[in-house]
Amino acid sequence: MSTTPDAADGPRVPQSRPMPRMRADARRNREQILRAARAAFVEQGPDAPLDEIARRAGVGIATLYRRFPERADLIRAVAIDVFTALFEAAREATEEGRGPLDALRRFMHAALDLKISSVMPALVGRVTVDEILEAVRQDAVDPVDELLRRAREAGLIRPDVVFGDITVMIIRLSRPLPAGFIPDDEALAHRHLDVYIDGLRPAGSIRADARLPGPALDAAAFKRLRGRVMDAGSG
Repeated sequence: MSTTPDAADGPRVPQSRPMPRMRADARRNREQILRAARAAFVEQGPDAPLDEIARRAGVGIATLYRRFPERADLIRAVAIDVFTALFEAAREATEEGRGPLDALRRFMHAALDLKISSVMPALVGRVTVDEILEAVRQDAVDPVDELLRRAREAGLIRPDVVFGDITVMIIRLSRPLPAGFIPDDEALAHRHLDVYIDGLRPAGSIRADARLPGPALDAAAFKRLRGRVMDAGSG
């Protein structure tokens, strides 16, 4: 009787060994598909051809459909992936022991790389903010707004800078210029972002009592606006 378990267990050992590699491959394929879909949505909108996305990801169309049976599944996954990466960037920036302005700079450059403001407009009406945040369970707005508050209180940035001054600039800079219009467009966007961040310092004001013109879009107002924009057309 002692040979029965051995005989039963014997064939299973070699079969179980490849499983971690298969899981890693599946995870890598998924990440490649999401990156390719994000780029395609920026360039062509949410109706970008799925076979083109698969080609960019370096996978077969059957692999894409196994991971995301419907286009809506892929759109939702891209949105969740971007929001998750955005929160992780905010978390890393706050936990590295940097000063609040350096942490804010790190986050802004990471957010620029994510091109969230180019991706999300392409998905308007296809997925809601509540749906995304329910899956992510974290919101980057809150830690970034806290960094902003600390930087203001430390006198590192102008006292009238609010959350929208950070996010709207990232939105403006992350929109790609027409293809081939300017070489190294992404690197140039990071250069411009550094110029802008330096302009947030108090020394960048024309005079000590100068106030920024236009409406102040604080974190609460930004959340309301984001919900209205993302939810438009979803009903």
